[in-house]
Amino acid sequence: MGGNAMAGKRSMTLGGQYLAAAVVWGASFLFIKVAVGGISPAQVVLGRLFFGAVVLAAVMLVSRRRWPRGLRMWAHLTAIGAIVCVIPFLLFSWAAQYLPAGLSSIFNATTPIATMVVALALLPEERLTKTKAAGIFVAAAGVVLVAAPWTAVADTSNPMFFWAQLACLGATTCYGLGFVYTRRFLRGSGYDAVTVSAAQIGTGAVIMLVLTPFIATAPITLTWEIVGSMVILGGIGTGIAYIWYNNVLNAWGATIASTVTYLTPVSGVLLGVIFLGETVHWNQVLGGSVVILGILVGQGRLMVPRRKRRDDVVLPPAGGAGTLHAQPGPSPVDGSKA
Repeated sequence: MGGNAMAGKRSMTLGGQYLAAAVVWGASFLFIKVAVGGISPAQVVLGRLFFGAVVLAAVMLVSRRRWPRGLRMWAHLTAIGAIVCVIPFLLFSWAAQYLPAGLSSIFNATTPIATMVVALALLPEERLTKTKAAGIFVAAAGVVLVAAPWTAVADTSNPMFFWAQLACLGATTCYGLGFVYTRRFLRGSGYDAVTVSAAQIGTGAVIMLVLTPFIATAPITLTWEIVGSMVILGGIGTGIAYIWYNNVLNAWGATIASTVTYLTPVSGVLLGVIFLGETVHWNQVLGGSVVILGILVGQGRLMVPRRKRRDDVVLPPAGGAGTLHAQPGPSPVDGSKA
């Protein structure tokens, strides 16, 4: 009885961490939107990477993890820090000046598809199957619905609207590049996900410190809302939430843990509506749903039943049509969302 109670309590704790990570990562776009009201996009990135690096460095110290060693390893980690942290964070922060927070969170959900496309292009062992091709096609249709190019042509009140959406897609492409890079060069390195994350966010913070005199010198207007947004965005969204995700990943496996990707747009859109008074359009809801459907199809989690021929046997073969196939989800690094 005691064992069952402990197991149930642990399951509830993990469920809370799973939901908390989804809410915090969805809220990241809300915090970015608030922050760019008083500081520049580059300053937002500097702040979030600094707070994130401090939190994860403290975790490394308390857990007595060893930092990576070797010049070659740190060269790879620095490249990953630039590709996964600095560039996409800058793109999302710049786009936040022109896009609703909820819309940015929907674009962030395209990360698994972007990762699949990059992997197909750069990894020789990856092959374009009919399932993957169908997933990419469906997700691309969803992106078109979300972007609504027909409205961009007609609406001249926000000339940067179209380019801001492209910036979001550029950011998710960077995530895809970074995840493939990590898979290619860090697989078998012996370092766990927390160590890799602390190192890549730390190197990202150093890169931003070097760039600060050139791109982060705009005047600053600080309010309690902006300061609070930066602390939460960096310390929790770029630091603690990753630990939550890693706990869920280790306990529940990559397949279930990766479904947090599907919840972040929901929390992002809802928080944008509640706190910023944003308007959600039908094409954004429909397009976001189509994007998630494309991800499920592309990852092989949804299999379309085949039509049975007259000479088919009544009993389907093991693992045959109509079975819900669970494929391995994204790597732990996939958890570092906007």
